[in-house]
Amino acid sequence: MIEMIEISNDPIESSVVLKAAQSDLSGAVVLFLGTTRQFTDGRETEQLEYECYHAMAIKKMNQLRNQAIERWRLERCALVHRVGRVPVGEASVAIAVSSPHRREAFEAAEWLIDELKKQVPIWKKECYVDGSMEWQHPIKSEVDL
Repeated sequence: MIEMIEISNDPIESSVVLKAAQSDLSGAVVLFLGTTRQFTDGRETEQLEYECYHAMAIKKMNQLRNQAIERWRLERCALVHRVGRVPVGEASVAIAVSSPHRREAFEAAEWLIDELKKQVPIWKKECYVDGSMEWQHPIKSEVDL
């Protein structure tokens, strides 16, 4: 099985992530890209900045990958997160999964992005065009509440 779990300072190449998840045994490949949007809650975004605890982030991403493969019987799974500055329109995260059937691929990709945001120690700072900045806290899981 091809494994692609990465944290990178470089722009994410979606075609590389997609290729890492493709399998001749699969009838479905789903690619999710999380991109920097221009406006958040009415405020114009200049860029996002991400920081992470690299060793722990990779470990958690591998755990999530393994859980998704087991739960949905995926053929392949690729997770890539960008750190540093991510301008408007560029991807900060890419998730690609393949499975024999589409329902499992869609469910797994959605679960992976939700759990990545909850569990992986990656922090996001929104930088607005007016010069202000705001750290965004990850979504709290029900266990944390």
